[in-house]
Amino acid sequence: MIKNEITKRFLSTIILIPTVLFFIIKGSFLFNFFVLIIFLITVYEWHKMAKNKPYNVLGYIFLLFSFYSVYFVRHSLEENSLFIFLFILLICISTDIGGYVFGKIFKGPKLTRISPKKTYAGVVGGYFLSIIFANILVNFSKLFTENYINFGRDEFVFVLIISTVSQIGDIIISFFKRSSKIKDTGKLIPGHGGILDRIDGMIFAFPFFYFLNLLINLL
Repeated sequence: MIKNEITKRFLSTIILIPTVLFFIIKGSFLFNFFVLIIFLITVYEWHKMAKNKPYNVLGYIFLLFSFYSVYFVRHSLEENSLFIFLFILLICISTDIGGYVFGKIFKGPKLTRISPKKTYAGVVGGYFLSIIFANILVNFSKLFTENYINFGRDEFVFVLIISTVSQIGDIIISFFKRSSKIKDTGKLIPGHGGILDRIDGMIFAFPFFYFLNLLINLL
């Protein structure tokens, strides 16, 4: 059963990654169209999960702002837009993978009752993998931006912060799922569940960066 689940995850990921990268790198109206489709599916999954809950409307408002921040990061940061977008995305994805893999391998104490599958080993694995993959992306940053980027102390701290926000977002969505007594928000992606299951960390990480960028520009 576990092997079948891992196989489904692996095959889905192989298909998803190049598809998502195509729309992100292309940018322009293709990216906007892709994000709009993901937004509509996410809203639908949220509606199914929280339609009878008092926080339903707040969820719609949050998702609207979250996806606006995704649009902002990809289009409004001049020549660094693509790199920063990929940087945040990669941190969230590698955090998710690291948490899943390390949690399965090392198991150990559970992190919280809200999300029973999450372990302290998974948290460490999320940080560990996000640092490694973020460093690799920085080494190839010339492919995505003309500015010189070095993986120094600031970048290291940034990875840890975004990874933390991503993990918190994962736990928050897990709380809503448990409140609605469901395992996954959907069945669209084999081995992964719904779209919201896969972007739970991202929908918190991008708004966080939006406010961080706003604060830096104000100082």
